Amino acid sequence: MVDPTPSGEAIARELIRVRHAIDELEVEFSRLAGDFDKTNWWDYEGFNTAADWIRFNCHMNSHAAYGAFAVAATESEMPATMNAMRAGEIGFAHVATMARTAVDVGGAFDENDLLPLARTYTPGKFFHKCVHYRHAVDAEGYNRDQEHLAEQRGLRLNTARDGCLLISGLLDPVGGAAVRAALEPLARPSGEHDDRTREQRFADAFVDVCSGGKPASLQVTASLETLQGMGGAPAGEAEFSVPVSSRTVQRLACDSTVARVLLSEESLVIDVGRSRRLVDGALRKALAVRDKHCQWPGCERPASWCDGHHLVHWIDGGETNLENCILLCKRHHRMVHEGGWQLVKTEEGEIVTVAPTVRFGAARGPD
Repeated sequence: MVDPTPSGEAIARELIRVRHAIDELEVEFSRLAGDFDKTNWWDYEGFNTAADWIRFNCHMNSHAAYGAFAVAATESEMPATMNAMRAGEIGFAHVATMARTAVDVGGAFDENDLLPLARTYTPGKFFHKCVHYRHAVDAEGYNRDQEHLAEQRGLRLNTARDGCLLISGLLDPVGGAAVRAALEPLARPSGEHDDRTREQRFADAFVDVCSGGKPASLQVTASLETLQGMGGAPAGEAEFSVPVSSRTVQRLACDSTVARVLLSEESLVIDVGRSRRLVDGALRKALAVRDKHCQWPGCERPASWCDGHHLVHWIDGGETNLENCILLCKRHHRMVHEGGWQLVKTEEGEIVTVAPTVRFGAARGPD
């Protein structure tokens, strides 16, 4: 019997055939788009540009639509390139990139400079080669466009109703590269039990970079009952945030300077004092020499990016000394306080993690 399942080779050949047919249709679409742009039908139907009409009615993004216009406008300048596509030597993605380059550089364009590169490189690599080509033939124009991108930069910070910070913005290529270079090393998986998504790792890395690896410089106001985690206590008040939980207050107070402010019933200040619980100076240096990095098993976040953590919180009588303190990166510090994880230091000085206790709902009583 003949196996009805097509072989890998047969599927591969069919993929190439179908893709080539799609490339031919893309060129035909580009010609139609160019002709459509010369009509006023898009204006008659209430669109600002022909590109807007195509985006909406042909279900395309702006990049694809303007790529089609570029091919229509420059096809006559790229006869060898079009022949290479028909022969299957390159794809429409190469053609569209070359067409946009031709539009950008104007009369300086010469397809003979780029076609050998298109035959050699994938569309993604070819795009970068075209960027270099554009700079080579029109450095001033390229610089103007780069400066225009820099002028479009912006960052918006909005606080949601639940207190979360919503961040949106745009950075120029160089600024974006600087941010990526700072975040990428800190966004790698670290330590045991790291089940964070890539997006969560980047969010944590962003907070680390913004804090400079140092304890948070936040003003938090909380009652002694909140700090002790007593039932019925109010939440803590934090600058730039909605009220925070008692566990968050405890984490922030774990490595901090605490100010005591006593208020009368009329909210008048009657006493001010200060208690230093910050892990710094000689103690911080000793911790860095001893621990070298975050002490969560498997985590190697360096000491400069870690908080000092009290194994026994000072609010419970723990002392701020080398025996009672270890280094934890911000993520693992949060897991201990807000996440319910526990750390146990053995007699040999090894740190052992204890996962949060799983709590089930109360058993149903008799009917």
